[in-house]
Amino acid sequence: MDTKRQDGAPGQTPERDRRRWPREAQPRNGAAPSLAPALEPLSFSTLELAPRDQFTAWQAHMAPLVEVRLPDDRSLDDGFPADHTAWNLGGMLIVQQHAPAHSYMRSAAKLRSSAIDHWYIALPHTGQSWTEVDRRIAEGQPGKLEIRSLGYPFRGRTTDSESLVLYLPRDLFSDAAANLDARNNSILSGNFANLLVDYVNSIEASLRSLTVDDLPRIVHATRSMIIACLAPSAEHAAAAEQLASVALMERARRYVQNNLDAAHLTPDSMCRALGVSRSRLYQLFEPSGGVLHYIQSRRLLAAHVALSDAADRRRIVEIAEAFGFSSAANFSRAFSKEFGYSPREGRSTMVLPRPAHSVSLAGHEKAPSFEGWLKALGN
Repeated sequence: MDTKRQDGAPGQTPERDRRRWPREAQPRNGAAPSLAPALEPLSFSTLELAPRDQFTAWQAHMAPLVEVRLPDDRSLDDGFPADHTAWNLGGMLIVQQHAPAHSYMRSAAKLRSSAIDHWYIALPHTGQSWTEVDRRIAEGQPGKLEIRSLGYPFRGRTTDSESLVLYLPRDLFSDAAANLDARNNSILSGNFANLLVDYVNSIEASLRSLTVDDLPRIVHATRSMIIACLAPSAEHAAAAEQLASVALMERARRYVQNNLDAAHLTPDSMCRALGVSRSRLYQLFEPSGGVLHYIQSRRLLAAHVALSDAADRRRIVEIAEAFGFSSAANFSRAFSKEFGYSPREGRSTMVLPRPAHSVSLAGHEKAPSFEGWLKALGN
């Protein structure tokens, strides 16, 4: 079944901008934003090292943030299999991390030698942690958000755990600094915190497919939801509708991404899956050019990724059919209109995605590093 460019809502003929990938390696002046995946993860792992060297390598990797130590009943010979994958959204870093049990400390001496004072928000998927700030202990556990300032000393310990961590610059919350400082080293709870957990999980699920245009929207939405979690109760009613829409939109985007190859991916199926009316769905996607426009754009992007993958040996028509196009001709027309060149050109000449300008590390390091990303965050 072919996807279409219009939703067909009565009386509506919204103007839609076509977003294309440029043919040239460098963007031209006035070129439309790219639909290419924007993020390239920065991965670190101790798994390939000799067990005795693993913890020392982890200490060095985490040194810009904290000093880490092994539990008293563990030694270097026991090994420390850990991994750390960072994603730079420009105004926010997202880290997927797994590490065995250890203790950690951000000391006053560390603070004096470091300009990093970001906000740290952790969502544990497994394991538990106990972190002390000014004699107050926050107990982290799966599904609960922890918020902590890197501008204050803290210490703690964790069991073997997997977690998702957000690093956000302090300046991003300059208008809400008092609310955040009052909740330093606390566990967020309540309906707004649950919405934020769902939202953060949805971001993690789509990290590899985010486009340049998505990044500032995600940073802004994350900021708004964090502020709403910490706002006085009198302000909650005003924020509730906006945050519910943000969370619903991310659920809808995730549903589309997870069903790109499904013939039943239609506005009706989305309404049933999300539990919303057709008019509500159209309202959500109006800024994106409409529901069907969004579905087709995402399908074309997924097809482009497949065409650019040297390991994917499927014929063009097979890729087209896999993403909902009934004929190679229809796919070729839609693909050429979206990207400015044919599927055959997309296969023969890989178009490398351009990172967002906000992720630039100019002034820090030529080769990206986690420390460089932390220092550049917010600048």
